[in-house]
Amino acid sequence: MLPGPLLFLLLPLSLLLLLLLLLRPPPATLGQPGSWDARLSWLADLQHHVARGVLGWAAAWQQWKLDQSTLHVGQSQQQALAWCLQGDQGPRGPLKGSTDVSTFRNLLPLTKASQAQEEECGGPLLSPPQGPCCGGTSLQATLLGLGALNKAFPGVLAPGSTARVTPTSPWPSPLPWPGRVLGLLSTPRVTDPRALLLAALRSPGLMALEAGTATELLDVFLGLEANGEELAAATAAGKPGVPLPGRAGELRTALEQGPRGLALRLWPRLRVVVTLDAGGQAEAAAALRALWCQGLTFFSPAYAASGGVLGLNLWPEQPPGLYLLPPGVPFIELLPVKEGAEDEAAGTILLAEAQEDKEYELVLTDHASLTRCRLGDVVRVVGAYNQCPVVRFTCRLGQALSVRGENLREDVFQEALGRAVGQWQGAKLVDHGCAESSILDSSEGSAPHYEVFVELRGLRNLSEGNRAKLDHCLQEVSPYYKSLRFRGSVGPAQVHLVGAGAFRALRAALRACPSLRAPPEMPRVLRHKHLAQFLHRRVVS
Repeated sequence: MLPGPLLFLLLPLSLLLLLLLLLRPPPATLGQPGSWDARLSWLADLQHHVARGVLGWAAAWQQWKLDQSTLHVGQSQQQALAWCLQGDQGPRGPLKGSTDVSTFRNLLPLTKASQAQEEECGGPLLSPPQGPCCGGTSLQATLLGLGALNKAFPGVLAPGSTARVTPTSPWPSPLPWPGRVLGLLSTPRVTDPRALLLAALRSPGLMALEAGTATELLDVFLGLEANGEELAAATAAGKPGVPLPGRAGELRTALEQGPRGLALRLWPRLRVVVTLDAGGQAEAAAALRALWCQGLTFFSPAYAASGGVLGLNLWPEQPPGLYLLPPGVPFIELLPVKEGAEDEAAGTILLAEAQEDKEYELVLTDHASLTRCRLGDVVRVVGAYNQCPVVRFTCRLGQALSVRGENLREDVFQEALGRAVGQWQGAKLVDHGCAESSILDSSEGSAPHYEVFVELRGLRNLSEGNRAKLDHCLQEVSPYYKSLRFRGSVGPAQVHLVGAGAFRALRAALRACPSLRAPPEMPRVLRHKHLAQFLHRRVVS
């Protein structure tokens, strides 16, 4: 019997060939002028209908598989562990032939994610999945996501309705067929971001916009504002394609009205923005929703990190951020997090043991490395799908601030920053980054403190009163930070306004790291001096 993935690829191809043999173009088109064009149009329509049918069948098949695995989550996780243990175990020979979870835990201690990339490139650089170890879950996420998207937004898979504006795709697994027929591989083999954006700008009838991540899409819109006249001129001159002076005029008019609602002015039929969720993306997504993509729905088919696809999104019509933790590969364990610190002494639990409203750090084991790796990604359980937890990702433990052992978590700091920006009249937060004062050698003669860099829209200067509001908000959300400030052990947070495009330039520098194969997660806490100095040189207020 053929393997499941191979059968999935052969079945639609066989179906398409059978239809091409049995069906003929309408007789009225034969022998008439333009009949060749009519035949091509008929064939394209046929391919599209077949592709949509195959996609629907494949999504239904994957949904059935997911329902079965989540109904019997213990057995499913046992099978996933057995598959992982079939890999090259090197010195861990005693594990061969054993799939007992207790033995697995005893022989493989917990380890933390490697810092090799961070040391080389100057930041925590976890990326969307690249290797074959997570291919099954990646394919499942793609098929289920496409099926859910097509159901929630009819018409988005019609020819010419979707455009990708970044070299990377939000879909974890490529679909050479039927993806190409459905237009999901828009401008194939094109890796130039400018060429991708120009192709999208030439298509005013788009219904869906795709980008690898929210930060990549944010950079696209920032680049569109910075180079709008150049892009309009290229559109008018027909570089590439035929000249479109009318469309170029529409582009100039849309840009003149500012960032708010720009996407809908450029593409009036646009309904949904598709990006792949990963660490550090929430702030970019919030900025896009508040400004450039105002009024649009955001959908992420999955949550991804260096270990692979971690969560599946089955609910495009729901508020973003909800993911089902599947019981397949990579093998997932949950480490309880209590009072802001991971409770390693308590040991890990399996998916079926997760409790609602509790927080856990994800621990992954894959086929390639066979290590029980603590990712640092923290989730809060908000519900259940059969026997599997539905979660919301809350923070990354590696992005906590600590100058006096306070361990201020990423989500707590972002809550305080959001409160402060809400008190800065007219301001919209575009991006932010932090550094501990020791990184910039700015603690001499003063208590250690946070150096905070913000990029804003709607506010060109920060008053001293506005700067002080962030420190007040930090004390409101963190009693321990407040006590340190009261004792004078920690100094007030220093807030710096950076110029437009500063974080876009920072991400470009991170992407230039030669060891990366995909855009990195966005670091919020800068651990290396040259990155903090990179932003410090772009301070305008």
